[in-house]
Amino acid sequence: MYDKSVRRRRVALALLVACSLLLLTAYFGESQSGGLHSVQRGVLQVVSPIQEGASRALKPVRDLFGWFGDTINAKSQVAGLRRQNAALRRAAIAGSDAVRMNGELEKLVGLDQTNSLQGTRPVAARVIGQSPTIWFSTIEIDQGTSAGVRVGQPVVTGDGLVGQVTTAASDSSVVTLISDSSSAVSARVSQSGAPGIVQTGTGGPRDLRLNLVPRRFRIDKGNAVVTAGTMSRSDKLESLYPPGIPVGVITRVDDAGTDTQQVHVSPYADLQRLEIVQVLTRRVNGNRG
Repeated sequence: MYDKSVRRRRVALALLVACSLLLLTAYFGESQSGGLHSVQRGVLQVVSPIQEGASRALKPVRDLFGWFGDTINAKSQVAGLRRQNAALRRAAIAGSDAVRMNGELEKLVGLDQTNSLQGTRPVAARVIGQSPTIWFSTIEIDQGTSAGVRVGQPVVTGDGLVGQVTTAASDSSVVTLISDSSSAVSARVSQSGAPGIVQTGTGGPRDLRLNLVPRRFRIDKGNAVVTAGTMSRSDKLESLYPPGIPVGVITRVDDAGTDTQQVHVSPYADLQRLEIVQVLTRRVNGNRG
């Protein structure tokens, strides 16, 4: 039964192929006015309106699928552009950050050379924390005892004095800034040599005071204040700070020439925006001036 069915299908297929060949031969062999061509034209005339109607009916569907496709493609392109933009932004930020850091390091090198601080074994450190107060009186750095950092060592930036190390752990340390109420820096006015003590004022971290200045010294706005170093011959009075490190500039003098004169000092270092600092890990000749 199965063999007969297969044979019938094969015979039917062969007949269809033969008929197709005959029709194709006749179609291509006759003229444009022939019967087969006339039948083709008639079929096209009947089917064409149906195809046109179906095309119009399906156009919104095609447009919808096209819109979805375009939207997905556009979203993919936007996502790619966003990734490229993010990569370019990261590169630009990294570049500008590197330029700023290089500038800070260059200033540190300049300070080392100008003030002969190479012998103090300076250790560069990055600021990793800041006290959460308006005064920013302490900072945390990423260098500690493993790098030779010890309590009492001075800390500077390329602009000038920052403070001193007050807590030292293995891989981090706390630095108390010169704007802290507990800080006192032995200093002098560079132009006149007038001695004094730099301490915090009441006007914030940008308004320090040079106290205990003898009235006989002339002090003018714009004069530079630097660390004094050790003035005494006694080893018990050694200064924490080497001499000549820039501290700040005098912004004004109240009651000048009196015993109650108030000398206002603006620090050279921006104590509220510290990123790279340097710890002077070795005293040189007792830090004498």
